[in-house]
Amino acid sequence: MNTKSHTDSTALVLREIRPSDRTQWESLYRQYADFYQSPMDGAILQRTWSWLMSPQHPQEAMVAVSATGELLGLAHYRGYPEPLLGQEVGFLDDLFVLPSHRGGGVGRSLIAAVSSIAERRGWPLLRWITAQDNAAARQLYDRLAQPTAWVTYELTPARPGLAPR
Repeated sequence: MNTKSHTDSTALVLREIRPSDRTQWESLYRQYADFYQSPMDGAILQRTWSWLMSPQHPQEAMVAVSATGELLGLAHYRGYPEPLLGQEVGFLDDLFVLPSHRGGGVGRSLIAAVSSIAERRGWPLLRWITAQDNAAARQLYDRLAQPTAWVTYELTPARPGLAPR
């Protein structure tokens, strides 16, 4: 028996996040962090929420909302300068859809909404990363966008042995 719930795209509302979304957003974002096995606590949630609520901060969010008002997914995004292009581009930091609504078009709809924002703002491209083993998401991403040849690195600042020579 397939328990996956498919979303009626006509009933789906895509909109900017609102202060009244806080409790549902926290639940979604905790699940997102759990998926990536990333530590999450109240301080991180508060800081990220404050960024999303501040018009002065570049981090923004779209949410997918069911006809009953349930948040089904989120997309955090921002513009950033791309020196090689000499202009701002978009970055999709986080994309999460409730497991019970995956495969029903929610993720695709959120990406499309952020892409429309990118177009309105004149961002020539929208970038994002995902885990190499996130096969389900990558199936969607491979249909929508081109993978890049870039390899991602992380460095913890002030790592011993990294002093300038």
